[in-house]
Amino acid sequence: MTQTLSVFQQTSSSMASERSPVLSLGLAVMLMFSSLFSVQAQAGVEDEIMAKVRKDTERLVDQLRDQRQTYYEDKTKFYEIMHGALVESVDFKRISARIMGRYRREASDAQQDRFVEVFKKSLFNAYGKTLVESDQFNINVLDAEVNPRAKDRASVNLEVVAESGNKYPVTYSMYNSEKNGWLLENVIVNGVNIGLAFRDKFEQLMSQYRGDIDQVIDNWTSTVEEERIQESK
Repeated sequence: MTQTLSVFQQTSSSMASERSPVLSLGLAVMLMFSSLFSVQAQAGVEDEIMAKVRKDTERLVDQLRDQRQTYYEDKTKFYEIMHGALVESVDFKRISARIMGRYRREASDAQQDRFVEVFKKSLFNAYGKTLVESDQFNINVLDAEVNPRAKDRASVNLEVVAESGNKYPVTYSMYNSEKNGWLLENVIVNGVNIGLAFRDKFEQLMSQYRGDIDQVIDNWTSTVEEERIQESK
């Protein structure tokens, strides 16, 4: 396992001891939508990004409040509802492509599409309970900054305040898509690039299954679930 994932697991372990919600890309993605942000005033494009984050968050919070019981009664229906609410805010296809990395060129279009769906469902399966019970922490949005060398890229800096009062830095990497405006494409938690951590995991599975992409996709959900269990110990 690579150094990136090793550092990520160490970070997750230290946070898990106090039931911190910041454990993985899946959970970090959900953090964006699981409580109302306190947003500071920004100017220009930064203000536009902050407004979108707040609007998306409020919409997702409303959905969570309305559908919390659905999670316990019908997880498939819950997934469909939450996916519909997230699709305009998170670019799962872009995230999945980066996780596949260089192996994406070897995958067929059907395999790429299948991994996107498996990746999304693995996050909901592993972290759905945390999502619906996400009232144990607060999130503060600190600022947003557009990349001066790439105006279609921006970073949003946040802090997650755990129930204990400890604070953890989180950075959302966003890009401006032609169709849906600013979308989330990666998350950095406590200095650890979560997208890279999952890419390392994909590469590890490719080695384990000797380059069989279908086997990697078939076993991805159970791998993420095992990772979550390890994090929670």
